[in-house]
Amino acid sequence: MTPPDADLPDLLALARRAAVEAGSLVSQAPAHSLRASAKSSPTDLVTEMDRASEQLISEIILAARPDDGLIGEEGSAQPSRSGISWLIDPIDGTTNYLRGIPNFCISIAAVTGGETAVGVVRDPTLDETFTAIRSHGAALNDAPITCSSAPLAEAIIGTGFGYSAARRAQQADVLRAVLPAVGDIRRPGSAAVSLCWVACGRLDAFYEAGLQPWDFAAGLLIAREAGADVHGGGRDQADDDLIIASAPTLTAGLRRILAGGCAQNSGRGHGKEGRDFGAPGRL
Repeated sequence: MTPPDADLPDLLALARRAAVEAGSLVSQAPAHSLRASAKSSPTDLVTEMDRASEQLISEIILAARPDDGLIGEEGSAQPSRSGISWLIDPIDGTTNYLRGIPNFCISIAAVTGGETAVGVVRDPTLDETFTAIRSHGAALNDAPITCSSAPLAEAIIGTGFGYSAARRAQQADVLRAVLPAVGDIRRPGSAAVSLCWVACGRLDAFYEAGLQPWDFAAGLLIAREAGADVHGGGRDQADDDLIIASAPTLTAGLRRILAGGCAQNSGRGHGKEGRDFGAPGRL
């Protein structure tokens, strides 16, 4: 059941409160004091604070909406009885967090009818909260935001890299095709933050393959609502599992380059990380 538009601000307020409280929690602990363990690879890290943040967010949401579904990166799961489900990334950019590098965030999205209806990304390092409601625009700290209008040759493009060596090798080959055609490349270390930076014009585009739904659900909605063109993340997600958000002025050129770079690597073994990107539509 899809909630009426009148209910969406309430969902946004709930997500925002949970994200802000979780951001305060993770900012209180000295990151260097935390124990970290590896998940899928030695570079795929999780800390006790990831789990504590996810528990706090889950408790806040389910206390207010006990019939909603919920899936968190660190294992929280509940089936939906209301038609609404929440995708939670309790710390996106855990490596940044552990190293004391700015640009990690808390990402929360409400999904209904197979589409993200509400998204919140909270970056406590910059005291920034990005928000969006489907078909109602995007904001940074309550001020409306829009994406850039840069041409491809001058564009600053964000990207990210997978955890396995094989995937990173493929991504490096794609990057070789992208870099000569654009102004420069950035790798912030958080997909959610990067997508929000596209939304507010700090980046002109962002692309990455191998992301999980909780990595991109909120940020992709925020980018779309700020006027960016987006590709991927839906129930019809293509086999290349590529997420792209870009200023409309450079969409065609960037997608053409990425298609060529991915095609050149398609015969070398995909090494896909993660699961079916249709997952948000089936929660």
